[in-house]
Amino acid sequence: MVKTPPNAAKRLGDELRAIRQVRNLSLAAVAEPAKISAAYLQKLESGVVKNPSPRVLMRLAQALDCEYDRLMELAGYVTAGSQKYSRKATFLEAALRNEQLTDGEQRAVLAFIAYLKGMRAKE
Repeated sequence: MVKTPPNAAKRLGDELRAIRQVRNLSLAAVAEPAKISAAYLQKLESGVVKNPSPRVLMRLAQALDCEYDRLMELAGYVTAGSQKYSRKATFLEAALRNEQLTDGEQRAVLAFIAYLKGMRAKE
C-alpha cells in the first residue's frame, strides 16, 4: 500500500475541482467519460477518498485533459521529478509551476482566467 502524504487527498481534490471549474464542466460531464459516478467525483474533490486508484486518475486526466503524472503526484503515488512529463509545459504552466502560490492566490488566478474566457466569449 502506498503511504499517502499528509493533505494529499485535499490537494488532489482541490486540483481536480479547479481544473473542472476552469474548463466549465459539471461533475457529471467529467464523471461520465471517466467511468465514475458524479458522487464519487464529488468525494474525490472534497478529499474524502484517500487512495483513488491509478486507473481512475488516468480516466480523470483524460476527461479533464490534464497531466496524469500530476494527478499521480498529488495522490502520493509518485514524487515530483520522478517521471518524465509526456509533453512540454505551456509558457503559462511553466511560469506558474515555479511560483509558490497560496490557496487564495490560486483561486484568484483561476477566477482571472475564467474572467478572461468570459470576456472572449462575449466578443
